[in-house]
Amino acid sequence: MFTGLIEATGVVDDVQVEATGRKVHVVASLASELEDGDSIAVNGVCLTVTGRTSSGFSATVSPETLRVTTLGGARAGTRVNLERPLKHDGRLGGHFVLGHVDAVGLVVSLAADGDCHWLVVDVPAELAGYLIPKGSIAIDGISLTIAALEGTRARIQIVPFTWSHTALSALIPGDGVNVETDVIGKYVARLMNMNR
Repeated sequence: MFTGLIEATGVVDDVQVEATGRKVHVVASLASELEDGDSIAVNGVCLTVTGRTSSGFSATVSPETLRVTTLGGARAGTRVNLERPLKHDGRLGGHFVLGHVDAVGLVVSLAADGDCHWLVVDVPAELAGYLIPKGSIAIDGISLTIAALEGTRARIQIVPFTWSHTALSALIPGDGVNVETDVIGKYVARLMNMNR
């Protein structure tokens, strides 16, 4: 389980096609703190560390993960958000993020507003029921608050710290982003549907 509070960014420097999917190597400053078998969220996708070098770590991305996330398009030079799992005695500063991406959304716009930025993401229609104004959403693993909803579009204001400490500044309109809706909302919706 993660919080959506990004610890560091990294850069994909190698992608190898394998029979079981793809192996990615990410150059990252926090690599020295990882062990083989550790979980790590890469742009909001929970992956398992399968190897380490002095400058980074490797992880295998399964065919299903390639299909439902933006990691299928990861190339050398792609900047990614990184977060290690929440420790049992850690502070929960974001929201409950599982690292299980629901779908890929599309960046509609990114616009400066003083020192802040507005991010508008078009979310697949099947997820719209899990979104609420002032509710939580994870975009590329970042815990964010939905300021407003316009149909299937989530409007989110990005504060300067998040802008400068994540890979959001590398996005442009038309880019795909990994979307994970709030897990509590998903469970509530499931229970309500079962009791009808």
